[in-house]
Amino acid sequence: MSTATATGKIRVLIAKPGLDGHDRGAKVVARALRDGGCEVIYTGIRQTPEMIAEAALQEDVDVVGLSILSGAHLELFPRVVEELKKRGLDDVLLFCGGIIPEEDTEALQKLGFKAIFRPGTNTQDIVKFVYDNVKK
Repeated sequence: MSTATATGKIRVLIAKPGLDGHDRGAKVVARALRDGGCEVIYTGIRQTPEMIAEAALQEDVDVVGLSILSGAHLELFPRVVEELKKRGLDDVLLFCGGIIPEEDTEALQKLGFKAIFRPGTNTQDIVKFVYDNVKK
């Protein structure tokens, strides 16, 4: 049984992989999801792919959202996805956000990211995306 059905709330992990120390956007998204009725776990800054995947496993999340501003998304995001798969978490909904060039969209979609939110995105669009895409 998925966590969303067991508790009635969608559980979302928001994480900042790599050395990126800027987390204002991630905190804004976490707050919007929390205000929207989700249970949100925010890992804080400077997380390794292993730390993110382990937190997703331990917290039994339905969704993993990654935020990055450093430009290392094509280096770090595949490693996060690999670590999630190693832990049997290939069914969690993935989204990402931050400074991500349009030309990297296809590569991230192939990795399994269902949405990419860039600066200026309305937070309600992110909340709606989560609710529309979590497997009930």
